[in-house]
Amino acid sequence: MKTKLTLLSTALIASLTSTGIHAKESLQFKDVFSFKSAKSTQLSDNGQVLTFSATPYRGNATGQVYSLQSNTLIAEVERGTKPHINKAANWVAFTQVPTLLEKETTKKKDTLKNNLVLVNTQSGAQQSFADVKDYTLSDDGMWLAYRLNKKDDDAKVEDKTDSTKNEEDNAITPDKKDKSYALVIVNLSDKRSHTIENVFSYAINSANSQLLVSQSYSDGNNNQIALIELSDFNSSVLIDEPGVIANKIAWHPTDNIAVFTLGNYVNDDTRRRSYTLQLYKNEKLATIDSPNKAWTLGKTASLKWSENGERLYFENHPKLAAKVKAKEYTDEASLYDFETIREHKGLDVWHNNDAQIKPREEQQWNEVNKNRHYSAVYHVNSQKVVQLSTTNMPEVALNPQRDVSLLGSSNIPYLEKIMYGGFFADYFAVNINTGKQTPIISNYPFRPSLAPNGEFAAYFNDSQIQLKDLKNNKVTPLTKAIQATFADDKHDYPSTQPGYGFAGWMTDSSQILAYSKYDIWAFDVKTQQAKRLTNGKQSNTQYRVIKLDKTQVGFKKGDTLLVSAINLQTKQSEVAKLDLTTNTLTKVLSGNKRFDIVKKAKKADKYLFTSQTYSQFPDYYQTDFSFSAPKQVTTLNPQISNFAWGEKPELISYKGFDGEDLQGVLIKPAGYKKGDKVPVVVYFYRYMSQRMYDFPKMELNHRPNFPMFTSNGYAVFLPDIRFEIGHPGKSSTQTMINATQKLIDLGIADKNKIGLQGHSWAGYQSAFMITQTDMFKAVVSGAPVSNMTSAYSGIRLKSGLARQFQYETGQSRIGKNLFEAPKLYIENSPVFFADKVNTPILIMSGDKDDAVPWHESVQYYLALRRAGKNATFLQYEGEPHHLKKFPNQVDFSVRMMQYFDHYLKGKPAAKWMVEGEAFIKE
Repeated sequence: MKTKLTLLSTALIASLTSTGIHAKESLQFKDVFSFKSAKSTQLSDNGQVLTFSATPYRGNATGQVYSLQSNTLIAEVERGTKPHINKAANWVAFTQVPTLLEKETTKKKDTLKNNLVLVNTQSGAQQSFADVKDYTLSDDGMWLAYRLNKKDDDAKVEDKTDSTKNEEDNAITPDKKDKSYALVIVNLSDKRSHTIENVFSYAINSANSQLLVSQSYSDGNNNQIALIELSDFNSSVLIDEPGVIANKIAWHPTDNIAVFTLGNYVNDDTRRRSYTLQLYKNEKLATIDSPNKAWTLGKTASLKWSENGERLYFENHPKLAAKVKAKEYTDEASLYDFETIREHKGLDVWHNNDAQIKPREEQQWNEVNKNRHYSAVYHVNSQKVVQLSTTNMPEVALNPQRDVSLLGSSNIPYLEKIMYGGFFADYFAVNINTGKQTPIISNYPFRPSLAPNGEFAAYFNDSQIQLKDLKNNKVTPLTKAIQATFADDKHDYPSTQPGYGFAGWMTDSSQILAYSKYDIWAFDVKTQQAKRLTNGKQSNTQYRVIKLDKTQVGFKKGDTLLVSAINLQTKQSEVAKLDLTTNTLTKVLSGNKRFDIVKKAKKADKYLFTSQTYSQFPDYYQTDFSFSAPKQVTTLNPQISNFAWGEKPELISYKGFDGEDLQGVLIKPAGYKKGDKVPVVVYFYRYMSQRMYDFPKMELNHRPNFPMFTSNGYAVFLPDIRFEIGHPGKSSTQTMINATQKLIDLGIADKNKIGLQGHSWAGYQSAFMITQTDMFKAVVSGAPVSNMTSAYSGIRLKSGLARQFQYETGQSRIGKNLFEAPKLYIENSPVFFADKVNTPILIMSGDKDDAVPWHESVQYYLALRRAGKNATFLQYEGEPHHLKKFPNQVDFSVRMMQYFDHYLKGKPAAKWMVEGEAFIKE
């Protein structure tokens, strides 16, 4: 008797696979829910404490705290999320969220409150604090300050006299989203506490002795900025003024100096309200002015100290013109006044001289330009302020640890070009001390690398790595005479070929470390001589520097670097140490696995890394820099051993459309026996073979869950795909035919039981492939483009960009505009060949897709329907490009399995596949 298929419980229970003495279970959908991953991982500066939130795919997270000294789990916190370790590492703080049941069943979400749980890292003891809005811990761990998630200063409901109403009309009210709460200060050693009412912002100094607070009341009359002495909770008022507010507060990293942005609610226009930057030093307040007196700070301006506290980075902008008051209906005559009537129009004017189309202009206005700020720096010792970014060069890659120059850029001249040509910008070296902008390269699609001293820059151009001396503007090709591949040979787009990138600079700017396809090279900026630091070409191994500190400015001459080493043929990964003094490489982690260095303790010789395979979860291991005796710290998913997971992945070689050697990863079903011909689900996008040693994501979404299939009798195949410019559809189809035929020739795939699944760009490919071949017996296509002629002049709603660049220079790889090559757009559009399709297809799309117009799915479905083909369309309501809502993720995963089970395994079709589902709204 066959198991009945239902939507909630699919027929996933296959016969148990015998492994040794004990039979292992087939993975089912409910089993995926319990698989955990480590979220918000934190490693203490001293390397002694590891913490994260162990988060199941479905369920309540558990905060975990490990002592790396004893290599043990010392505490678990129910529903603990967002862990934070204070600098002294004596506390780990968790935000304890409501239960999943509470989240799913509570209608008024704002009634759900978070708690705060502190874990003592020495004893593992826990302290809980209820209804916490936000918090801060002092560096030394003696003080906790947190705001109670209960509104302060709530007006009581009572009859209001005329005088009361007049007072309310004259009140200086805070902005709608600015909420004040009671602040509780707790001495964690002796449990003393103190409460301050109506606190909007607050911060504890690095000396752990003072707390700066901004208090805000509903009428604004008692607003003030105050300094609290933590020793006795005495308060001294720094500013007492109706409506005053400190939006951001930042204490100096080592000295008793604070800065804050000071504004006043008396101006209720949040964009035009001026904030000043206040410096509190030596018990006095002073204003840090912008270099241009016509500039001011806005509400969203950020503050950031350099690590040594020598510089303060802040943001400012030109003062905005007064807001023009719209005409309103005020009397009978105004109801018929033409200009007043037109003031209430709803209109966007699209003009051909606009640099950007209106959706892009609107998106950029809302996300970038409405509250646009520019970077400036205050030098503490010289008390000098320097403007770094400007209206003509609005972007600066801010790295607070660089002390000479920063990389600036502007895409303003290319806003129109971006609509069809991809992303371009002019790049500059910006001197931190003077603000001087030195041009590096213009109209450039990639990001240059700037030397720490700001005197040199390197970039890839004309198929070579170029070195530019910014003192004299001389450009020298560094790689012209070197027999190595520096241009990305996997680049199959109709756009400029990029290089392989840069590892970074020596701190003295004497050398730039750059990548070829295989190796790391050092180029001397004075002699332009090259030195190869690795020897990967001979072994087909690609070496890359592992960067754990994103703010690191450069490498020192005596450094030993950690590098990754990936064999491009076998996909095996290793970690090695590269001695920059001797140029010797020493392997420290190797094997048929994937290794990733995750973190290094800031002030200790402690590293975290993961080791993973298809069947081994990437748990954390700890080690020192010798890597001589690594220890496994975590075991997050021991249940893996209970399941018939699948066989060890294998690499399969085949030819691309043009005869190029390509590879794919084949994962045979659990218990596979040589000679068996099994159903295969092919999942692809572009390059996939690098996933050879990856543990699969244990979630349900727009992709197949690989172990779900390999545990239930399917093989999963992940092939690499290559494309021909102008003919992406036919070239990818031929490559896929070659790849899949190899599985048939090897006697692994049952030629009548091969399915194909792809999403987005792969959704397009799968939709196109079935117009060219009947090799596949079922296809699941997510968010495909089906008609390139209509999609060409569509809009990517998330970015607001016209989709034209996608086809002319981007992923769709046509290489010409629609008017130059209409035949290519038709040739590559599956909708024009829907009558050739003989393969059942399940199309899926979210009707709020912000990348691919969801009506592309509608077009293909309607064309297939008109041609009398077997097509089903799943429209998920309110979903973007990738499914986000958990019920929809589960639903689609179930339906995908049901679809393949029917067409590839011959199981009875689910009811929705036979009858559809009627539209009913209760």
